[in-house]
Amino acid sequence: MAGGWARDGAVGEQIEASISDELARMKQRGAPQGESRTHCAECEEPIPEKRRLALPGVKLCIDCQQERDGAFQARAGINRRGSKDSQLK
Repeated sequence: MAGGWARDGAVGEQIEASISDELARMKQRGAPQGESRTHCAECEEPIPEKRRLALPGVKLCIDCQQERDGAFQARAGINRRGSKDSQLK
């Protein structure tokens, strides 16, 4: 159920659009490609064979990947399409 001037289903469409946008952004980050390295590109520690088989094209060991993932700053998560403020500007 939509409120105000919005048509029925508008909220669901906004949610779907937000999910589609986020999926597109994640795809742009890309997955590793090419041949997996046997040793980490950052610390030169061996990369376990199970990791190389599970993630083709992997370049980092688990510890270095976790450090890199921890440094990632998540976006605010504001749905600008449904934000009242974005419609007023």
